[in-house]
Amino acid sequence: KKSEIWKILILDHFTTKLLSSCCNMSDLMKEGITIVEDLYKSREPVPEMKAIYFMTPTAKCVDAFICDFKLKPKYKAAYVYFTDYCSDELFNKMKQSCAKYIRICKEINISFLPQESQVFTCDNPGAFRSIYSPHCRQDKGKTLETLAAQIVTLCATLDEYPGIRYKKETVFDDTTLDNAKQLAALVDSKLAQHYEMDDNGKKKGKTQAQLLIVERGFDPVTPILHELTYQAMAYDLVQIKNDTYKYKSKDGSEKEALLNENDELWVKLRHMHIAEVSEQIPKLVKEISATKKQPDSKITISGLAQLMKKMPHIRKQVKTVHLNLTEDCMGHFQKNVEKLCKAEQDLAVGSDVEGQKVKDPMRTLLPVLLHPHNTYDKIRAVLLYIFSINGTTEENLNKLIQHVKIEEDREFILNWKELGVPIISSLLPLRDRSQEETYNLSRWTPVIKDIMEDAVENKLDTREWPHQSESPAAWNGSGAVSARQKHKASSQDERRSGSRLIVFVLGGISYSEMRCAYQVTQSVKSCEVIVGSSHIVTPVELLDDIQHRPVSFLKD
Repeated sequence: KKSEIWKILILDHFTTKLLSSCCNMSDLMKEGITIVEDLYKSREPVPEMKAIYFMTPTAKCVDAFICDFKLKPKYKAAYVYFTDYCSDELFNKMKQSCAKYIRICKEINISFLPQESQVFTCDNPGAFRSIYSPHCRQDKGKTLETLAAQIVTLCATLDEYPGIRYKKETVFDDTTLDNAKQLAALVDSKLAQHYEMDDNGKKKGKTQAQLLIVERGFDPVTPILHELTYQAMAYDLVQIKNDTYKYKSKDGSEKEALLNENDELWVKLRHMHIAEVSEQIPKLVKEISATKKQPDSKITISGLAQLMKKMPHIRKQVKTVHLNLTEDCMGHFQKNVEKLCKAEQDLAVGSDVEGQKVKDPMRTLLPVLLHPHNTYDKIRAVLLYIFSINGTTEENLNKLIQHVKIEEDREFILNWKELGVPIISSLLPLRDRSQEETYNLSRWTPVIKDIMEDAVENKLDTREWPHQSESPAAWNGSGAVSARQKHKASSQDERRSGSRLIVFVLGGISYSEMRCAYQVTQSVKSCEVIVGSSHIVTPVELLDDIQHRPVSFLKD
């Protein structure tokens, strides 16, 4: 920072994603970075420039770094930043090979992806298979270790030393699923180690925060339902890859838009029901453009003029993106999703719109099976039927599998038992929400919302949610100081003065469950809820994960 010299930034695959989620090229240029390069690709030497390496502390990254300096140095000097703890072995390897070129070597504790303002992931979709497939058991311990280390960097970034609880292990077919318990123990031990070695030389005590760890099997219903809130619906029904939505403009040209927090309209719309979204778009575009026109003290007059010139174009583009995406969602809804939603909600909730108990779930399922829906939609309905009756007979299951024509792919259904879910497992008792206002086709509430609310109100049963380690006082979600005793602050300030609840779902989280973190934070205000997972899943991705695991172990 002291020198005015331009610098090069070199990233690996993970840090490229991490940085992209936090800033753009113009942010980097303000810091004097003129080029961003891929660590693994062949690069031209620029011996007069200094290079910043931001990378994960793996042998692959360290070897690639050493190659840049071993024979003929590519750069004048190297400033090395690791995402988290670098082993002595790797550090010594670097030191022996190219110590004279390294100006700085630091660990900065951020090996998670900040996906949204209250959502993080460990960017590890492979975790699902390595944890739940017996054929990958040799990977399981390593995967849990890595996830634990990543969760520790999240806590360190938030400056939290939370009390840790986990959902009690499931005993199923003489098998004990205790991955949440194992992960809780690993996180607790790594956190103790991290805060023991604090830079300030002080040992940090537990903070007013809680970390809850659950396995994906705790709620099998939410991640396979058809959802009608904008974000969850879009990712389920529309082809969106790497948060990029491709669509055709009116002139027929191909366009693409990034759905992230830089798009203010997306942030305002993403948790709304699709019925509200189309009404809200024109109104919100006006609101956002009005705030953009107010001069900011940091913006120069010339900068403001540029912003004003761009504004109509930005407004029009943002509006077009969401009008197209909404139309895409509604097209799918009217074609076949509307019919599915009624049956799915009745099966999930166990009662119809009038509140009448579903006495014969098979009568609810049959119209879905008889309609020419695609195979995935039928599998989703069959699973909801099985979950609703807490398992079915082998004879009935075989009939259903034949009906859906998945005789060769029956593991779509059978493999759920590896998560401790069906075919005999009973689900958690749910909070009665029959008095809450909901849309007829969106009556189901994700179980994670019940868990978050119970945790904040200090109502989690210690038998179901044992403590791995406790917070300093009985945790009630209000922090050390009650928000009521303070001056009226913004909701963000209030949350900072209160406590944090971090919920980690092992094996994938759905967009509906992500939404719950914002809803509970909004209703409680004095507690910020942050939710995370190994990765984010859509219903189809989760079914593929389950189906692709080897089948032979089912006969073991």
